[in-house]
Amino acid sequence: MGSSMKKKKEKQKDFQVFGKAKAKASNFTDTTIVMGHQSLSTEAPDVVQQFKHNLSLASSSRSDKQRKDALAYLTGQLSLEPPVNPVGTAAVLAKLVPLISDSATPVRQQLLKLLRVLPGDQVAPVVEHTVMFLRAGMTHLSGDISNDALAAMDWLLDVAGDELVTCPGGWVRTLTTFCAVMGWAVASSAKGWTSAANTRTTLKPKDAQNRARQIATLARFLQAGLRDEVPAASTGAQFLDNLYRAPRSGNAFEYLNLFTAQRDEDAEMYPNKEARQQIFHKRFLDAVLKGIDQTKKEGGVTGRAAVGLEQVLAKGMNDFEVSTALDTQDLLDLW
Repeated sequence: MGSSMKKKKEKQKDFQVFGKAKAKASNFTDTTIVMGHQSLSTEAPDVVQQFKHNLSLASSSRSDKQRKDALAYLTGQLSLEPPVNPVGTAAVLAKLVPLISDSATPVRQQLLKLLRVLPGDQVAPVVEHTVMFLRAGMTHLSGDISNDALAAMDWLLDVAGDELVTCPGGWVRTLTTFCAVMGWAVASSAKGWTSAANTRTTLKPKDAQNRARQIATLARFLQAGLRDEVPAASTGAQFLDNLYRAPRSGNAFEYLNLFTAQRDEDAEMYPNKEARQQIFHKRFLDAVLKGIDQTKKEGGVTGRAAVGLEQVLAKGMNDFEVSTALDTQDLLDLW
């Protein structure tokens, strides 16, 4: 009878636990994987959309790595034969050139690689916009950012040097930036004001290398602006047109600045060598010569760079003659 009762109790126990989960072990670990809702497609993303997406990431992402990776993707697309660029060089530069002042060094280095694969003939129309950000980068408090902006300036001189020195503000404002970076005192267009001069006579090795690089890029810039121009061949008909045909321009004598607002020397275009020589002599020559003399005394790599700059300057200004024409601004001052 005892055996029968025991079996009956075991059956009742089994009936009570039927349908219940088995007790979990003490060392149990929940490894459940939750899958998010995903849409699967057999078609790859459109190349145009990928390019635009990465262009947006490069210019606006808060992640340094994401900006760098997006720039690397764009560089790869622009390096293909033929290059893939559905938005055009102007749009790429407008979005990306502000990154020259990016706080992340890998981002700036990748940007420099991207700039070098852009077609030079398509950079020329947007030089004015591009150089504004390069000048801002050159005057940045961070030496690394300033150096990378200087490297970008070298690139711009390679692909669009003529457009750089002739675009509005490209000549005077860029020269002002160079002199400010090196601490060479330059008189501004407002009378009585000068920038602080750099009175250091010795530089640390790293600073000396940076200064030599700045001087070398300045020499290239002056060489681009002061080199001899090759006159275009003219025909007899063009000569007669210049003498007798009425000007077609709405304001043919605008260059005289007789009836317009006060001239802004900083933002003006200087389309020829003579015009650039005149404003350089007026605003920058003394400061640059003093800076060269001071730098030559330091010797070393900076002294050699200063000698190279001196040679470029001597060649570029050897045919310069001071204009005897009275500037209209001088007339206003006398009045």
